[in-house]
This record gives sequence, structure tokens and C-alpha cells, in this order.
Amino acid sequence: MNNPVLILGAGKVGKLALDIFSGNDVLVYGFLDDDTKLHNTEISEVLVLGELQDDKFLNIIGNKTEAFVAIEHKTAKEKMVKLLVDKRKSMPVNAIHNKAVVAEDAIVGNGILIAAGAIVNPWAKIGNHSVLLSGAIVDSGAQIGEFVEIGAGAVINSEAEIGDGAFIGSGAIIVSGVKIGKNARIGAGSVVIEDIKEGKTVFGNPALPIDK
Repeated sequence: MNNPVLILGAGKVGKLALDIFSGNDVLVYGFLDDDTKLHNTEISEVLVLGELQDDKFLNIIGNKTEAFVAIEHKTAKEKMVKLLVDKRKSMPVNAIHNKAVVAEDAIVGNGILIAAGAIVNPWAKIGNHSVLLSGAIVDSGAQIGEFVEIGAGAVINSEAEIGDGAFIGSGAIIVSGVKIGKNARIGAGSVVIEDIKEGKTVFGNPALPIDK
């Protein structure tokens, strides 16, 4: 990547993205974040310039400057991605750590973060704007939807399917062929051995619903 990157969001995902871009020798132009306490402060010598929807900075995106959306709240992230695509005609770039392993035959979308030690095996598919944290494994043929977060050390086994907006907690295991519905939440350390419906929250080994 030759162009500098503006990171939208200065929280934990934004800091991870900065580390990834720096390790890949990509210049980070700065951060935008709505927390006014962060404005004009530095994160590893990179300045937090202003608010997320500050046109003064957003207007440089797509004009020899790229964007990476690191907003942690899913709905806010979706809105920002839509704004970039509709107004700036710009799709966020990927942040893939140089110590992650992504197979050549994997299908990887846009705006994705893949942290150190994560593995994406052949014929797996990672949907746009998803996050794979350190040591997460997506095995062969698994399908990850858009705006999914997969926690550190989680394992998505072969042919499993993760719906859009789902959250997979750290260390969770999704057994081969299991389908996780849209916006479902899987608790940390859970072992999921059967399909989970849309919007459900499950926890345990085996994972069981905790919704009232």
C-alpha cells in the first residue's frame, strides 16, 4: 500500500490497526475519534486529529489517502462504512498483520483486520469489515460474514458459517459445519456443537442459550 491511512477510531482496534500498519511500513496520517479528551493527543506519536465526521479530514479520503474503520460499536461502524462508500466512493482498506497467515486460496474482503498469529486457511471466506484477533483460526471452507468479530484464540472449524454481525468470544470453538446466525453472540471459551439462531447469546461447553 503506497498511500497513507487515516484510522477512524482510536480505541483498542484502532491501536491494533496502527501496530499492523506500522509493521507493514504503511504511513498512518492520523486518527479520528469522537472522544474529545483524545483530540490533539498522540498514540505512539500519531495524532488524534478530531471527530469521526469532521469533513476537513474525511474529504482527503480517496484522494491519495486511504481509510481504515476501527470503530468498535457495530452500528456506528456500519454507518461510517456507508458514509465512506456513499460520499467518498472509498472502500476501507485491510489491516493484516505481517505475522498472520492467510492462505492464497482464502477469500478476503475489504476493511478487515487480521491480528498477529491469526490463521485463515485455504477456501475460507472472510466478509467485509470483520475483525480476527490474535491467534484466531478460520479453518478450510469456513464462511465468515460481514462485521463479525472473532476473539483471540477462537477456532472456527471447517465448513462452519458465521452470520453477519456475530460475535465469537475469545477461545470459543465452533465445531465443523455449525451455523451461527446473524448478530448471535458466543461467550468466551464456549464450545458450539449445534446451530445457533439469529440474535441468540450462548455460553458454556456445550454452549447453551442464556437469553431470558
